[in-house]
Amino acid sequence: MSASAGARVEAAAEPEARGRYWLDRENVLAPVLLLPAVIYIIALVGIPLVMAVLYSLSDVSVGDQSIDFVGLRNFQQALGDDIFRTALRNTFAFTIASQIIVLILANILALVLSADFRGKRLVRFLVLLPWTTPIALGVLGWLWTLDNVYSPIDYILRQVGLLGPGSPLGTSWYGTNAYWLAYPDRAQFSVLLVHVWRTLPLATVILLAGLTAIPQDVKDAANVDGAGFFRQVFSIRIPLLLPIMAVAVLYGIVFTFTDMTVVYILTRGGPTNATQVLASWAYFRGIEAGALAQGAAVALFLFPVLVGVAALMLRLARRAETV
Repeated sequence: MSASAGARVEAAAEPEARGRYWLDRENVLAPVLLLPAVIYIIALVGIPLVMAVLYSLSDVSVGDQSIDFVGLRNFQQALGDDIFRTALRNTFAFTIASQIIVLILANILALVLSADFRGKRLVRFLVLLPWTTPIALGVLGWLWTLDNVYSPIDYILRQVGLLGPGSPLGTSWYGTNAYWLAYPDRAQFSVLLVHVWRTLPLATVILLAGLTAIPQDVKDAANVDGAGFFRQVFSIRIPLLLPIMAVAVLYGIVFTFTDMTVVYILTRGGPTNATQVLASWAYFRGIEAGALAQGAAVALFLFPVLVGVAALMLRLARRAETV
């Protein structure tokens, strides 16, 4: 090959090598790989959030979609609404109560599932089943289970003599049915029950992963020292699982605090708005009633809590990276 031909081959290969070297640069490759995720977040989170803020500061509605700014009037009207205050109280009550119950039950289930016993895989499958089931389908099942007339729970209570005339609950639970969704206190209990049923599997799996990560030599040392079961649980396992518990609780707070599916399908906020939450009230007010501005203002009351939870999650992740 002549010198001129070799020079032409090297000149043709130089742009290709330059291109490969350009993609090998970290400050170029990293933004290119992150760009699809950034576009996705901006399109599905950023733009709707900006629109919600604009709507909440205007008088936009389904009938009149022109954005005329009215300041904080929608927030003032929301704070003065009795239904909004009930929804705000229920949102925090359902979230806090459900996560306390979930945390207790998840610790018990994680301890049970970490032991070796016959049928452990089947039990783990059954524990995970509520989480893998679509939430709308699961709540429809609960809607039938808690039906005012055909509830199988009522049938079982009647068969064991706990419901009906002359039964221990006969004076306080009227007739032969409990009417789970017809009375405010029972409807609230039903919504809380479904939230616990939904978020318990995720918390259990997270804590189970934390239990398996505890070093075996720590357990062996506790056994050698003669520490009993409860001493190991409260002095070793729970302290070591506290960061993992925090992660489970934060995820549970996000799923419960922002959920409207359970209330929408189970009670639609009733009876008499006793089970209304912020997410469902924002939907009813903004979409079904057509007051988009007021619905957006109600929905934005979820934002500060979600920002706080996101900050805590990032802080926990940063601590995990430094450990």
